[in-house]
Amino acid sequence: MLRKTLALASASLALAVTAFAVPAAAQTRDVKICLIAGRTGALEAYAKQTEVGFMMGLEFLTRGTNQVGNMRLQVIVKDDQLRPDRGKALLEECYNDDRADIAVGTTGSPVALAMLPVAEEAKKILIVEPAVADSITGARWNRYVFRTGRSSYQDALAAAASVPENEDVSIGMMGLDTAFGRDGVAAYKAALAAIRPRARIVAEEYAAGNTADFAPFAERLFAALRDRPGKRIIGFIWAGAHPMAKFVDMRPERFNIALAPGGNILPAMNAWKAFAGTEGGIYYYYDFPRNPMNDWLKAEYQKRHGAPPDFFVAGGFAAAAAVVAGLEKAGSTDTEKLIAAMEGMTFQTPKGAMTFRREDHQALQEMYHFRIRPNARDNDLLDLVRTIPASEMPLPITNRRTN
Repeated sequence: MLRKTLALASASLALAVTAFAVPAAAQTRDVKICLIAGRTGALEAYAKQTEVGFMMGLEFLTRGTNQVGNMRLQVIVKDDQLRPDRGKALLEECYNDDRADIAVGTTGSPVALAMLPVAEEAKKILIVEPAVADSITGARWNRYVFRTGRSSYQDALAAAASVPENEDVSIGMMGLDTAFGRDGVAAYKAALAAIRPRARIVAEEYAAGNTADFAPFAERLFAALRDRPGKRIIGFIWAGAHPMAKFVDMRPERFNIALAPGGNILPAMNAWKAFAGTEGGIYYYYDFPRNPMNDWLKAEYQKRHGAPPDFFVAGGFAAAAAVVAGLEKAGSTDTEKLIAAMEGMTFQTPKGAMTFRREDHQALQEMYHFRIRPNARDNDLLDLVRTIPASEMPLPITNRRTN
C-alpha cells in the first residue's frame, strides 16, 4: 500500500513538473526595437528605403514570424526630421518611455552624433544605420554603439580604389557642408595616401544642400585643376539632390577634367546615363552581390515596388540582420550579453558577410568599383569592375577606447 501511494505521488509530481515546464519553455517575451530615421526633409528617400529594408530583413530572417527564439520582435518607428535635438529626444523616449531593448538609426550624421551619448547614458545598444561620419565609430564612439552602415573612410577607400594606380592624379572635391561632407573629404585624403599615393586632393569646395547656383564652386575647382599635369578629376561627397549635372553643364571636358560622382540611390544615378565610362566606388548596387539573401531581396522588392532594391534598402536589411544575429547569439536582450555576442560577430547580409570589429564595432564589409555602362538605361546602369574585399581596405581605428 505504501509503495502504491509513493508511486502515485511520484507520478503526480512528475505531471505537475511537466505541466509547469511546458508553458515556461513556450512562453514568449516582447522585444522592442526602436527605428529612428529622417523621414522628413532632404534625406526622406534614404530614410524610407532604410525602413523598408529593415522590415524586409526581419521578414526574411525570421521567416515571417517576427520572432527570434522565444523573443517576439516589435518595431517602433520615429521621425527625427533630420534635427539633432529631436533625434536625441526621440532616442531618450525610446529607451525610457517605450522601454526599447535596442535602437537603430539614423539617416543624418549630425543627428546620429547627437544620439550616441544617449545610448551610453541608458546603457542600451544603438545600431547606427546609415549615417557615415567617421567620428561615429571614432572620437565620439562609445561601447554601446555598433554600426552596420559604412563609414566615410570605407566610402573613401572604395573611391580611392577606383582611381588609376600608376599615374599622377589631381583631384578637386565638391563636398556637402556637413559633418558627412567634411569627414568624407578628409577620409578621402587619407585613403588616397594609403592606397593611391600618386593621387592627391588639390582643392576643396563645400556647399549647403539647398544650393541652387554651383557655378562659383565649379569655376574655382576648374581653375585649380586645369593646369595640373596628369589626370584631373572632380569628385563629389554629397547626399540629396546631386550637383553633378550642373557641373556637366559647365563643360569640364574643356579642361580635360573628368567627374567621379561616387555611389548614390538609383533615382540620382539615373541622371548619369550619358556618362558612359565614368567610374567610382559604391556601397551597394543590386546586381553586384551574388548570394541567396540578395536574390530574395531583389525578387521580392521588384515584386512589391516595381524597381530593384536600392542603396539604403540593403543598409536597412543589414541592420535587421545584425539585430537578429545578435539576439540569436546572446539569447537575451541583456546589454552586456549583447555586447559580448556582437563584438567580433560575423553575420550575413545582402552584400555578403559583415563583421563587427571588436575595437570600434564598425562593420567591416566589401565595397564595389563600378563603371557606368554604355547604353545605360534607368535602373540598369552599372557594370562591376571589381569587388573590393574588406581585407584590402586598411580602415584605421580612431576611437579612444578605454572600456
